[in-house]
Amino acid sequence: MTIGFLYPGHSAEDDYPVLADLTGEPLRVAHTDIGEDAHRMDALLRMGALPRLTAALVELPEVDAVVWACTSASFVYGWDGALEQVRELSAAAGVPASSTSFAFAHAAHALGVTRLAVAATYPADVAGMFAEFLKAAGAQVLSTRARGIVTAAEVGTLGRAEVVELARAGDHPDAEAVLLPDTALHTAAHLTALEEALGKPVLTANQVTVWEGLRLVGRTVGERPELGALFAAGG
Repeated sequence: MTIGFLYPGHSAEDDYPVLADLTGEPLRVAHTDIGEDAHRMDALLRMGALPRLTAALVELPEVDAVVWACTSASFVYGWDGALEQVRELSAAAGVPASSTSFAFAHAAHALGVTRLAVAATYPADVAGMFAEFLKAAGAQVLSTRARGIVTAAEVGTLGRAEVVELARAGDHPDAEAVLLPDTALHTAAHLTALEEALGKPVLTANQVTVWEGLRLVGRTVGERPELGALFAAGG
C-alpha cells in the first residue's frame, strides 16, 4: 500500500521522509501550487481549490489513498465544505481521500480526547476557524493560542525550542491534548520532546496527516515512542 500526500508549496515537506523512516511505510509527496503564501481567508480558499489539488495528482500515480496535507486550506471551508473538498478529491484520484483537518478530528477520537487546546502559528481569525472546525467534530476547545504568523515560509523556519514553546504557550491545564495545526511547521523530529515537555498527548499536523493516510488504507505501525501517543493508541 502506498499513500500519496498533496503538500502545498515548500516549507516542512522534509517531515515526510522522517515520518516514512519512523513508520516504515512508503509515503509519496507531490507539491501543489500554493499561490499566495498567506494565512488569510481569501488566499486559503484559493489554495485549497480543487483544480490546484487535482493538477498535482499526476505526480502520484498508483497510490492507494491521497491526503491533502494542509490544515488551513481545508478547515477554512467549514465542516461541510471541507467534506466536499475531500469527496471531490477522492473522485478525481479514484482512491480514498482525506485532509489534515479531518486527520485532527479522527486522531482526537482515536485517543479518546475531547477537551483540547490549540497552539496555532496562524493569525487569530484563522486559528479561530480551526477551533470552530474542531467543535463541529464534537470537541470542546478550551483555549486557542495564535502566534500571528502570516506566511508558511516563516513558519517553516521555527526550530525545536520555538515549537515546544508554542505548544507550552497554547496548553490549558484542563486540556487532554494540545494540537499544533500547521503542516508548514517542522514537528516530526520533535514529537517526543513535545509530549515530554507538556506531559500529555500532542497532535501535530504532519504527524496526524501521515496517521490519517495509514488509517485510510487500514495500516497500523504499532507503538513507536518517537511518533507520540497517537500511534501508541493504534494508529
